[in-house]
Amino acid sequence: MRRGRGIRSTGTTRCDRLAAPIEVSAAGTSSGADAGGAGAGAGAGAGAGAGAGAGGAGAGGVPVAPGVAGVPGAGAGAGGAVAAAVDSYLRHVAIERGLSTNTVAAYRRDLAIYSRWLAAADLTGLAEVTTQHISDYVRFLGSREESPLTAASIARILSTVRGFHRFLLEEGVVDTDVAHESKPPKLGTRLPKAISVEQVTLLLAATDGDEVANLRDKALLELLYATGARVSEVVNLNVDDVLDPEVVRLTGKGDKQRIVPVGSYARTAIDTFLVRGRPLLSARGPATPALFLGLRGKRLSRQNAWLIIRAAAERAGLEGHVSPHTLRHSFATHLLEGGADVRVVQELLGHSSVATTQIYTLVTADTLRDMYTTAHPRARVAPPVPPVPPATPPPPVPPALD
Repeated sequence: MRRGRGIRSTGTTRCDRLAAPIEVSAAGTSSGADAGGAGAGAGAGAGAGAGAGAGGAGAGGVPVAPGVAGVPGAGAGAGGAVAAAVDSYLRHVAIERGLSTNTVAAYRRDLAIYSRWLAAADLTGLAEVTTQHISDYVRFLGSREESPLTAASIARILSTVRGFHRFLLEEGVVDTDVAHESKPPKLGTRLPKAISVEQVTLLLAATDGDEVANLRDKALLELLYATGARVSEVVNLNVDDVLDPEVVRLTGKGDKQRIVPVGSYARTAIDTFLVRGRPLLSARGPATPALFLGLRGKRLSRQNAWLIIRAAAERAGLEGHVSPHTLRHSFATHLLEGGADVRVVQELLGHSSVATTQIYTLVTADTLRDMYTTAHPRARVAPPVPPVPPATPPPPVPPALD
């Protein structure tokens, strides 16, 4: 159990600095307390309000980073103190650590669940949380009746809670990091689901056509499969990112950029869309540098990209769940099956650790095993088992001599 040097009684902490208002361009200014007057929250003095609007005030009236909503359960007393600490932590990860908007939003959802659980446990403050409470919370996540979480989801939420408590210790809000030694449930090895090269070909062919939407969808799917990019990386592409005839510039997690080669099929689809499709879509909306546009001329969203792929999979007659990440999995699996080095695939995928990439080698090992069993003459048919000869009976025992 990690202990701090004691609660700071004087001076200005980073929590205080992060809680200071920041200038935002959005108009949202409603506070959690104002927005939550109509709701009933759990716990001592806890309301149900959530901050509204990008840059609006969050739970308990504490401003949060632009694009980060406040935490439910704000109000006076313990609920407000927890909400204020959560909002300070969200500002810390958004501003000082520079995490992406999607990551901060995930942290907010995780800590909203945690805040409600603390309120239901009748804890009067964060200083009362113990290691046993953290263990109880982990068990609660896995056993709740309405929607028990998987081990992977529990591990992710626990990671957020551990980061939150570490922040509280560093800021002197508490004097002990009660979550430091908490262990997530063991994760099974879940192999990524890829589709075959033939299925990818069917999927891409399902977007053929001369309509504007067909040209866009063809370029989208070809680029996803050609680069192994995450869907968020592709929908965030600007036209300038694909002007090089041989590579595209992707911006991944943590705003890390990488250069990825693009094949001839994807290059042709992109060029066709830029010449024949995008100008027509762009004329329908405000000027934007975005590469992929919706039918109203605005940047294509992740949700719409997912719907495009699902519709293409249905037209192609592919069974099972096919998502943008399916193409990413297929990209990595097909490269490794073709003999690519795992370190090269790691760089192309933008993985910070090769261990994340190596899970694809398990998939290719299964494929190789199946191919061996099918192709090798000594693996397909078991050798005949010779019959076992009957045992020779022992000779009769001679009669005893008198």
